[in-house]
Amino acid sequence: MIRAGPEPPQKPGLRDCFKDATRLSCRSCHAMKPLLTCLLTALMPWAASADPARPYVNDKKAPENRQDLDAIQHALTQALPAARNATVCIELGEGSGSGVIVSEDGLILTAAHVASGVNKDLTVLLEDGRKLKAVSLGVVADTDAAMVRITDKEKFPFVELERKESTRLGDWVFALGHAGGFDKERGSVVRLGRLVRITDNTIQSDCTLIGGDSGGPLFNLQGQLIGIHSRVGVWMGIDMHVPIQVFVKNWDGLLKAEFIGEGPFVKKPEKGKGFLGLATEACSEGGLTVTKVGKDTPAAKADFKEDDVLLKLNGDELKTREQFQGLIKEMAEGDALEFEALRAGKPLTIKLKLGAR
Repeated sequence: MIRAGPEPPQKPGLRDCFKDATRLSCRSCHAMKPLLTCLLTALMPWAASADPARPYVNDKKAPENRQDLDAIQHALTQALPAARNATVCIELGEGSGSGVIVSEDGLILTAAHVASGVNKDLTVLLEDGRKLKAVSLGVVADTDAAMVRITDKEKFPFVELERKESTRLGDWVFALGHAGGFDKERGSVVRLGRLVRITDNTIQSDCTLIGGDSGGPLFNLQGQLIGIHSRVGVWMGIDMHVPIQVFVKNWDGLLKAEFIGEGPFVKKPEKGKGFLGLATEACSEGGLTVTKVGKDTPAAKADFKEDDVLLKLNGDELKTREQFQGLIKEMAEGDALEFEALRAGKPLTIKLKLGAR
């Protein structure tokens, strides 16, 4: 809660909006609209600071007067539009979380437990409601970090990362996320708060987050990305975020779709438990003939047909059914497969990802 000292009369409701900012949630979209109306009106001059890039209010224990409140309002008003445009909803199966675009070509940072692993097919919803295809890249299992790429080719709005490690305890921050799931009319929900604890692998804030916010972005007042929501609602009013430095440190591995570390946030796929869903027998002319394709299996979804002749798997020539099964057993759920095959004598290539048993 923000308290201000004695001051001249001010616009009705302005201070109350900021009192409610750290408690804002998606319980009522009607409760959110007055706050945003206050935040997006009457831009005020930015107050002086020793460091031009750092809001002076970050160095105060609490706002002391209207000028301090106006400084916070002005900063949020400036940073919010770009931040919201880059915030996305991520859907996988029946669940959903949030993420944020960090490059023009569609790289997204999110939480590992939202991405659910590497090479997962996902759906991303932009702020304007458009649905796009995406795939999960790498994850850091012990810190809950993950990267996703939008597969549709276009230029996307994105945010800048805070790379100077200038974040300090007590800094004002704002959180975005699709709390409770995507709602085009409402948009991503904004929560204002402060940093209450900082470690190498975790940031804690008093922004109020709920289910659906996981994987969403945490920004400083300059609009730079400083963290990704990880564990929401751990304690009343205290939520945990993955520092952006964790992503920077593991950037190359995330881009290469590597499974990094061991931890509780996502389980590493085990070799030998992948599932394809087709039966084969040796073909006298070489290769393997498909004799059956299981319904609703990865093979069926990849459009395998009975009587297809499989010649190679990921470059390895297929000779016997036992050899083929051995190759599959060395793979795990999510691994990419590329078959060279013949259908009615014509060559074709079939690509898919191994499912789970």
